[in-house]
Amino acid sequence: MAVIHRTTLKPTKLELLTPWLPTRSWYRGGPGEPRLERTGGFRLDDPEGEVGIEFMVATDSAGPEPVAYLVPLTYRGAPLPGAEHALVGTTEHGVLGKRWVYDGCHDPVLVGELLALIVGDAQAVAQSVTDTPDREVTRSHTGTPLPRTPFAPAPAEDADGTSVPAPGGATLRVHRVLRPVPENPPACPGDAAGHVATGWPGPDGSRLRAVFVTLHTG
Repeated sequence: MAVIHRTTLKPTKLELLTPWLPTRSWYRGGPGEPRLERTGGFRLDDPEGEVGIEFMVATDSAGPEPVAYLVPLTYRGAPLPGAEHALVGTTEHGVLGKRWVYDGCHDPVLVGELLALIVGDAQAVAQSVTDTPDREVTRSHTGTPLPRTPFAPAPAEDADGTSVPAPGGATLRVHRVLRPVPENPPACPGDAAGHVATGWPGPDGSRLRAVFVTLHTG
């Protein structure tokens, strides 16, 4: 599993996200800057050990009500060719040096491992602890196996999230604005062939839960 380094990032992840989030079609904030806090999430491991993969929950408290956004990110030691449009920014890691930070929906490593998580071939790991599975993350998959062929993601954004076409005619739907549900764990929506769900702490200390990603086929 990936090693979590206790070190500095300059600028921090939230400092990178503060100007980037308002450029997204699914951003719910007003004309002012978001006021962000990292409130949850999980990681996946790159089998090659080269790319950091994180699914971050960033909560914006600048508006009348807090809004929790799902922000999949990848961290690379060199630019991802052809993904200049998906670059969130660069940061200096205290151990690893310069890192290129991408919107992970455009990164083939993240999308491939997300599909592997949904079908049960990958394990979600804790966001901030080395060598620790995240047991709160749930997943499901029904139907035929998905092909594991490499592909270049071509995501499309709308007012609610991001759709990522996947091999075999499937589509990953990344729910960018997280909507809490009462179930624990959250159930897979009836029109989906698979899902990923987990929880994060709410502003009042309660545990909020939502579906983060759904898989649609056909």
